[in-house]
Amino acid sequence: MRFLGDIVNHTRPIHVDLTKMHFPVTAIVSILHRLSGILLFLLLPFLLYCFHQSLVSAAHFAMLHTTLHSPIPLLIMWILLSTICMHLLAGVRHLLMDCGIAEDLSSARVTAWVVITLEITMVFVIGVWLW
Repeated sequence: MRFLGDIVNHTRPIHVDLTKMHFPVTAIVSILHRLSGILLFLLLPFLLYCFHQSLVSAAHFAMLHTTLHSPIPLLIMWILLSTICMHLLAGVRHLLMDCGIAEDLSSARVTAWVVITLEITMVFVIGVWLW
């Protein structure tokens, strides 16, 4: 009688090393879309807190305005706005693919590169705008 342990190949890797895997550009954009959604969810309390502070009174708004011009909050706002852009661009790409536009492999690669190029451009534009 054979057991399952006798059939299993013992030379296969137990842990997958993601640093040695080469993902296609379409997979990278899809993964970045998911990560940007998670980051947006995690930064939502910061955004809601800033929104609340801006509406309490004019004094709170002025204090928030001065606080947001220090380096750490500016970095958080830069990350937040860059994340929104990434999620928006990749989301529009996914919606177009759901509608049947650019579904084939070559078009999907082109739209993935367009999303990456636009995102890099937007990151620099947002950085210049904030600082």
